[in-house]
Amino acid sequence: MVVRKEKRSRKHLGARRWGKGNIKNARGKGDRGGVGRGGKKHKWTYMTAKTPELIRHVGFVPWHRKRLKEISLTKISRMLEDTKEEKAILEFRDCKVLGNGSLSRAAVIKASGFSESALEKIKSAGGEAVKI
Repeated sequence: MVVRKEKRSRKHLGARRWGKGNIKNARGKGDRGGVGRGGKKHKWTYMTAKTPELIRHVGFVPWHRKRLKEISLTKISRMLEDTKEEKAILEFRDCKVLGNGSLSRAAVIKASGFSESALEKIKSAGGEAVKI
């Protein structure tokens, strides 16, 4: 036997047109927006623009292929201005310290990686670079 119409959702029992507006809006097949039997289109642009975290990500990134975040010596020296300790200890997990700028005073900097210029500048300032 041919099924002429989809069964109504039990959620909308009692509603005459359940989300279609006026009764004359969805009388025939003309309420499907030009997409044939498929019905309404999914608003994919809204997903990508407003809620990208809902899009499923496939697979994983191994720990040794993760890209490290970067932090420069200028940002570190600004952090050292706020502290009052003589030899401050700063720790940056999953970060690589880059040699942009200069270090204002001695500090123990713990990070996942250091550039060669950053190592030289830290040691010349009297600090210590510890690789985590």
